[in-house]
Amino acid sequence: MKRKISYLASLLALLATTLIINFSRHDDLSSNGYTVRHVIDGDTIELSDGEKVRYIGIDTPEVRERTDSGWVYKPRPFGEEAKEFNRKLVEGKRVRLELDVQKKDKYKRILAYVYTGEMFVNIEMVRQGFAMIYTYPPNLKYLELFLEAQKEARDNKRGLWAGLEENKISTSDAKNNIDRVRMIEAIVTDTYLTEKMLILKFKNNFTVVIYKNNIPLRSKDIIRSPNKHFKGKMVRVYGLIKEYKGHPEIVIHDISQIEILQNPI
Repeated sequence: MKRKISYLASLLALLATTLIINFSRHDDLSSNGYTVRHVIDGDTIELSDGEKVRYIGIDTPEVRERTDSGWVYKPRPFGEEAKEFNRKLVEGKRVRLELDVQKKDKYKRILAYVYTGEMFVNIEMVRQGFAMIYTYPPNLKYLELFLEAQKEARDNKRGLWAGLEENKISTSDAKNNIDRVRMIEAIVTDTYLTEKMLILKFKNNFTVVIYKNNIPLRSKDIIRSPNKHFKGKMVRVYGLIKEYKGHPEIVIHDISQIEILQNPI
């Protein structure tokens, strides 16, 4: 009997210790902060405890590419500039992390809003033109702030936004402009609706993705009849061109990034 009591007491002590550790870890994550050991790229850092953090709400051009044998150095245009700006903001400094709905991504990286002092690093990357917004549901806590920061960067033609109108391209050129902010004018050939997104299809395997959560209530008729709204119409779209399953695409994070042209070109 004494052995059973002793065993139960030990078990309860272990559970209590685990809860305290987990609670303390969560408290550190949200308030006390960490030191940034290393900046991996424009939107990813490594903390002093080895944890990797992916900034919520933004996307920057890559400096590495994943292969079957691991990561290789292969910087995309403006990737090194974004990494260097991020490094100046946070490397070697204490940062505070704020979480949203999702805590980690599929690569086990912490998803966070990052602050150093009073600076909101995620927003500053966008405001200075080193990142595009990438508001992915359900992590939408600061959507309006990101939209304001991106508008400021675009209006002032900072960083990624320099020469946007001058660098207008066709859908056939999209695959040669991966990780560049570009403007495209083309006819929508078809639409495809899923549970979470609306996909617009164009010639040359180019697509535009619009997450339903990023479509304002005043424009919900787009979801009710996407073909009527888009199919066969000439549109102007701008954003960061990414590669998905071997094909170029632009993911829209604000409905203002796409416009139906009154006078097709």
